[in-house]
Amino acid sequence: MATPPDAQPLPDPSVLSPAKLEQLRKFKIQIRIANEKYLRTHKEVEWLISGFFREIFLKRPDNILQFAADYFTDPRLPNKIHMQLIKDKSVA
Repeated sequence: MATPPDAQPLPDPSVLSPAKLEQLRKFKIQIRIANEKYLRTHKEVEWLISGFFREIFLKRPDNILQFAADYFTDPRLPNKIHMQLIKDKSVA
């Protein structure tokens, strides 16, 4: 079906108005603040991630996906993180 020559093009849904861009910017800031607060109150996330990266750099596995699956399903992991949190509190 041909478009009539005098038809107005539909607005591009991928282009946001200035008001919507400002709303999106404020929303992103709120999300970043909420995420930062969450991470600051849950130090175990830091220990999980840093421990995972430390093990990757030390062992340099060929199959990262399998290594990650094994690392995060290790039944000893919660105890390791718990011990690190205790050690971290005693240093502070």
